[in-house]
Amino acid sequence: TPPAPTRENPPMTALNSIASSGLQAAQLRPGTSAHNIANQQTAPFQRQSVAQQAQPGGGTVASVQTARSNGTQVSFDTNLRLKLWSLDEACAAIKKAAALCDWFLPSMDDAVHLSGHTTPADVIIWAHALGAPTVVLKLGSDGCLVSQGGQQQHIPGHSVTLVDATGAGDCFCGNLLARLAAGDALVDAARYANAAAAVAVQGFGAVAPLPHAVSVRRLL
Repeated sequence: TPPAPTRENPPMTALNSIASSGLQAAQLRPGTSAHNIANQQTAPFQRQSVAQQAQPGGGTVASVQTARSNGTQVSFDTNLRLKLWSLDEACAAIKKAAALCDWFLPSMDDAVHLSGHTTPADVIIWAHALGAPTVVLKLGSDGCLVSQGGQQQHIPGHSVTLVDATGAGDCFCGNLLARLAAGDALVDAARYANAAAAVAVQGFGAVAPLPHAVSVRRLL
């Protein structure tokens, strides 16, 4: 069992390479070679998701830069963990990564800390100002807000019985990217991901409740 993340043992940067045929993942710790892993893992794939941060200016930003240099499209989920580093350190690294990604996927909770803004509209403006061309802001039970090319669309949440929200954001991001890799338009992919997360929170844990497509489409 790997040790629990701490400031001395920071979390790994998770690289999830997503194509319509499936997902492969690699993990980086500070001091490992983002360049080597990105060269080996990202080139054959259509989508790259960076899900966790390691150190400011470290593995996450290097991974994004290397993926982009190999022609890979990149999504970035902020996944803020203030027990592991200071807000100033997190802001510096996350802003760099957001400026390099194709899809910026913050949660509203994270964005409040990172931006100081408390409304989705202001967070969207802040996110685009960082350089992110496409933003999908996760709003929990309120669904999500999609912003791209000057157009915004709110996708409402679903009324479900909440059992455990652990992993709901990961479920959302994974399903969003999988649907994009399958050829869905962004809003359609976000609508599917929104429903997938709504199904997932009705079970306990981060893995067991992850839904099959039939359960998601039943909710759409």
